[in-house]
Amino acid sequence: MTLNSQTSAPVKPEWMKDAVTRSVQALTARCGEAQRAHIQQGVNQAAEFWRTDDGDAAAFAAFIDTHFAGTPAAHDTMFVRFQTLLEQLDGHMAEIGREFRQQSDLELGPLMPFDELFAGYDASAHINDDFFSNKIAFSVLLNFPLTTLDERLAQGDRWTRRQWAETKLAQRFSKRIPAEVSLAIAQASSEADAYIAGYNIWMHHLVNVKGERLFPAKLRLLSHWNLRDEIKADYADGASGLEKQRTIQRVMETIVTQSIPAIVVNNPHVDWNPFTNVVTPASVNDAGTPVPAGQVVRADAEPNTRYATLLKTFRASMKADQYSPTAPSLIARRFNEDRQLPEPRVKKMLEDVLTSPLAGEIGAMIARRLGRPLEPFDIWYNGFRPRSNYSESDLDKIVSKKYPDAAAYAKAIPSMLVKLGFTKERARYLAAHIAVDPARGSGHAMGASMRGVPAHLRTRIEKGGMNYKGFNIAVHEMGHNVEQTFSLNNIDYTMLQGVPNTAFTEAIAFVFQANDMKVLGLSSADPQAEALKAVNDYWMAFEIAGVALVDMNVWHWMYDHPSATPAELNAATQTIAKEIWNTFYAPIFNRRDVLLLGVYSHMIHSFLYLPDYPLGHMIAFQIEAQIKQAGNLGMEVERMAKIGAIAPDLWMMQATGKRVGPEALLEAAAAAVAQIKTLK
Repeated sequence: MTLNSQTSAPVKPEWMKDAVTRSVQALTARCGEAQRAHIQQGVNQAAEFWRTDDGDAAAFAAFIDTHFAGTPAAHDTMFVRFQTLLEQLDGHMAEIGREFRQQSDLELGPLMPFDELFAGYDASAHINDDFFSNKIAFSVLLNFPLTTLDERLAQGDRWTRRQWAETKLAQRFSKRIPAEVSLAIAQASSEADAYIAGYNIWMHHLVNVKGERLFPAKLRLLSHWNLRDEIKADYADGASGLEKQRTIQRVMETIVTQSIPAIVVNNPHVDWNPFTNVVTPASVNDAGTPVPAGQVVRADAEPNTRYATLLKTFRASMKADQYSPTAPSLIARRFNEDRQLPEPRVKKMLEDVLTSPLAGEIGAMIARRLGRPLEPFDIWYNGFRPRSNYSESDLDKIVSKKYPDAAAYAKAIPSMLVKLGFTKERARYLAAHIAVDPARGSGHAMGASMRGVPAHLRTRIEKGGMNYKGFNIAVHEMGHNVEQTFSLNNIDYTMLQGVPNTAFTEAIAFVFQANDMKVLGLSSADPQAEALKAVNDYWMAFEIAGVALVDMNVWHWMYDHPSATPAELNAATQTIAKEIWNTFYAPIFNRRDVLLLGVYSHMIHSFLYLPDYPLGHMIAFQIEAQIKQAGNLGMEVERMAKIGAIAPDLWMMQATGKRVGPEALLEAAAAAVAQIKTLK
């Protein structure tokens, strides 16, 4: 491949312009003037990616003449065959990737060094490169239209399902990324996943200034997910909940600043006071049995590993920029290609949530319910949920008895889905397409990509059985699996499998997660439950919208400072987190310079993923409103999932009759606040 030494961008052959003109003229003469526009677009698209190594002018002309599908029948045959073959390719690549990551992702015993090598290998990384080398990609580009986000937004509502499927086929080859670049991205992703998956804090070994232990033995919490969920659970602990929450906040702050002693991460053999940062050998084991007291141990801070890991993902992603002419940054690819929503519009939606006067009204409600001024960790207040009537230990007992292992959870899926509104037949069908695995990390859902192959639900199960935190996440992931099953196995074109972007599958997962107490048979009969839920949904969106802005601003900062050191990125992240907090949250909490918005682990290993969460909350509310109106969760989720991966607004119009946006959430929350005169 010829590269320009100044920009390192691929350079077109000098003869290409004349070759395009001749090929368009020849094909138009053969196929008719009516096809000129189609021919011109296809030849231009093929020429855009052709390099000198692909062949000379004669080879280009011969390829164009041979591979243009000049009749409707030939075009149809080509589409059907490509769709069939690519489904097989994607499905088997997904299987290989899942198997190669088994030891890394699941609790299957100790990790060996070679396990991490397998986890970091992407067997599909070379396929894009291969398909350009063997000309399969050029065949697609010659015959199917590449579209811009603006075109899809402006014209998509007039396209047929088949046109959308053809558009998706062409989009697969909108970039020509070398295999070594794809492998570098996969390796950086795997290393980041491994770093985050092992970032546990052993809570029994946190001590306060009096040397007291606030948390029970054997409690191991993954950052940030489980730490955040422990804060939520501790609202039910009237005796020591507040001190626990303040302690967890301090732990989170040390993670963001990287002042956390490296030795305390995933280590049950040392005790740590996070306020003084003093570390000593553990004076008790996790059974609560005293052991001989030890001396203060060396407690060097984690050496900016968090930010070094983030920089690795950034620099790996940046390698693809020069090969992505229509979206020349990871930021552009995330918004224009993955989300299909322009970044300025997403930013505006987030700010609409953050600047709503509802934030102040609901914040005041929370303060009254707590009987104290708000503290920063109250961004995770969950007392509006019916489950807050139950203590965390009660819920843990209920869940561990029901689901002692992954097999028990898998066996219960049909009955859980029936409780959510699916028919027995559809519940059995879905359960047959979902495999449950014990996760090493917090859990995740993994789709199949090929019909007939089950989706995988990875859920964290402790030695004593699943706890409530794990169950809550598992119900969320089950929502993903249900969407993945319907949008693959029950859709008209597999090129449209999935949903418009990650926020949509998150939205469906949120709908499931919000009904976790119904699955447990503990739903509240509180007549204010619906209003409380609307308030809770707004508060969750309010919290995560700021987190998303931090993620977005950090990625912009990295692109503006591509040579930054981990220490510089650390300082910049702290500044960004504080600025966003001070702008949107400080007026509500009366605290400035808070760092909690920077603690989310997704920022380190998920490549600008966090904006999908607030979008997911908005979309989830729209979906829930539609489900409520229709009166059947099961039927509506199946109907919506089968719409497929078309443009977000078009999907939402077909699903609910309205475009994507925060309006439904804001209106419902405002009505709920007006309805709830006094919250005790």
